[in-house]
Amino acid sequence: MTSTSDPRDLQAQLESLTTEAFRPELADIDRLPTLDIARLMNSEDTTVPAAVALRLPEIAAAIDAVAERMAGGGRLIYAGAGTAGRLGVLDASECPPTFNTGPEQVVGLIAGGPEAMVTSVEGAEDSAELARADLDALALTGVDTVVGISASGRTPYAIGAVEHAREQGALTIGLACNADSALAAAAEHGIEIVVGPELLTGSTRLKAGTAQKLVLNMLSTITMIRLGKTYGNLMVDVRASNDKLRARSRRIVALATGAPDDEIEQALAATDGEVKNAILTLLADVDGPTAARLLEASGGHLRAALATAQD
Repeated sequence: MTSTSDPRDLQAQLESLTTEAFRPELADIDRLPTLDIARLMNSEDTTVPAAVALRLPEIAAAIDAVAERMAGGGRLIYAGAGTAGRLGVLDASECPPTFNTGPEQVVGLIAGGPEAMVTSVEGAEDSAELARADLDALALTGVDTVVGISASGRTPYAIGAVEHAREQGALTIGLACNADSALAAAAEHGIEIVVGPELLTGSTRLKAGTAQKLVLNMLSTITMIRLGKTYGNLMVDVRASNDKLRARSRRIVALATGAPDDEIEQALAATDGEVKNAILTLLADVDGPTAARLLEASGGHLRAALATAQD
């Protein structure tokens, strides 16, 4: 069901949002030389990390809650419309090759479905019911986490996803770019990155989109660090699905162990190309099956498996 709000009411709502504010000092931007516009845009972008920094405590608290749920078998599910939805899908799609997660562990939902990744699906963002249906299709449970993403913080699809998730007992996070947003208020963990008015009035694919990307990077990456998907700053759960990643796998093993090339190749062959297992065989001087057992017993945490092997 699509919202039938009075257009005048919606216009008034938008005019009250920082992300939609008009900047009269930029009214002649189209008359400027290209280099000057580029400088302006670059200057605007430099303010985004500082806005994110102001909300680091809230981000960290959300990450710890997500990691706890995922350690118990829960999923991380992003839900948004337009640019916000696309950023969620992007972050989710990068987790399998980077952290060897299953495709069902980190999921991106975009209002209107896959078609909306490349074309606008009319009315989809206005439907809270659509969000509920999309989550029901995933068989949402209480151990999952749902992150609603919306620059305005008022998108019905994102709010509907968070509200439905809370009803199911799932952990909820609301990521918005306006203060006092309905989305943050609906979630257990509200994260509001206030980046201010955009270079182009209302074009929230710019600073707001950059802020959302930075926060989503933190949510997924630091959660995976907490889950033992890295060893130091090495991506030891990387999935070697192409030549570049196979080369990266060998380099990661080399950086972690300092072993010569021939020993690295032997270790990877003995562990079916699993980087984490190969590192453990070299550092703990164990065979492939033993490395697999140690890692399973440690919940996939390489440091813990190494400590057990060295006891």
